[in-house]
Amino acid sequence: MNISIRDAQREFSAEVTFLNTASYGLPPRVAHEAMLAAERDRAAGLLTTDLGDAAVTRSRESFARLIGLPADRVAIGPQVSYFVGLVAASLPAGATVLVADGDFTSLLFPFLARPELRVRSVPLERIADAVDGGVDLVAVSAVQSADGALAPMEDLIGAARAHGARILLDATQAAGWLPLPADRVDLLVCGGYKWLLGPRGTCFLAGTAEALAALPPMAAGWYAGDDIWNSIYGLPLRLAADARRLDMSPAWQAWAGHAPALEFLEQVGIEAIHRHDLAMAARFRAGLGLPPGDSAIVSVGVADGTAELLRDNKLVAAVRAGLLRCSFHLSTTEEDVDRALDLLAGRVRLPATA
Repeated sequence: MNISIRDAQREFSAEVTFLNTASYGLPPRVAHEAMLAAERDRAAGLLTTDLGDAAVTRSRESFARLIGLPADRVAIGPQVSYFVGLVAASLPAGATVLVADGDFTSLLFPFLARPELRVRSVPLERIADAVDGGVDLVAVSAVQSADGALAPMEDLIGAARAHGARILLDATQAAGWLPLPADRVDLLVCGGYKWLLGPRGTCFLAGTAEALAALPPMAAGWYAGDDIWNSIYGLPLRLAADARRLDMSPAWQAWAGHAPALEFLEQVGIEAIHRHDLAMAARFRAGLGLPPGDSAIVSVGVADGTAELLRDNKLVAAVRAGLLRCSFHLSTTEEDVDRALDLLAGRVRLPATA
């Protein structure tokens, strides 16, 4: 069943003008109720492992469909930095990792925490040109958290293939609104609580079978077992043969809330969401006199006190890297954008991004 944008918007219940999906996503009603129901079951002593396992399976399969990969090449965990840490641990001493200046530190710190790795940082717009024969891995966000800038993915993929480098793509600020070349990168990591509309505590790692097999299951536990409920006691090691070998034990309530959110996004469709999000961002840009852009995130300099003004008027955005960051997603309406423009009239300084 397909859901129109307008019908989908009726499933959100924010009591404010919400332009802050880049910080956390609003849950559709069905997802919110599912998570609350799981917690009510826990309080009543009725929460079952079957419910938790089913929610994880649904989430894994739905995310796989959203990005166009098989579910057996998707691992689940709690946070981006855990999966990035596995990638960092897989690299030999002396390996060179190429990153973008100012990228989110959950993508950077795991590599920097291994002093035997060489980490090179370059401006995002030059990252494809910086790939050479000495680069082993490029780790970059598909969309930058601070300002919404998009990575030059086509150029980067071409450069990495030409020089034999692998790509680790952080899709946390992209999956859920931006079509992604998941089938053409080696590894893709994605926190689930932003544009994928899940609760905090859900994360995915996907990739090629070869790249996934190279990762060490350093935090392997019972949930990474080949037969989960027959892997909870004793020797020998018996991990799953596919991406599940990298799974971590799930917070069941979080996954109970994420499965219906992901299926909701599937019903609306990423292409339709992409068009909508960019249309809302374009309306905002035009209203501020900014040039056109290609991102659902718009960051601008504003006069002192603007963040407080917006908060006092029940408009929720974020301040990141000294800029006002507004993000436009499925729940955003034209009325939301126009209200933001009214409140920001005369308060915007030169933009930081286009």
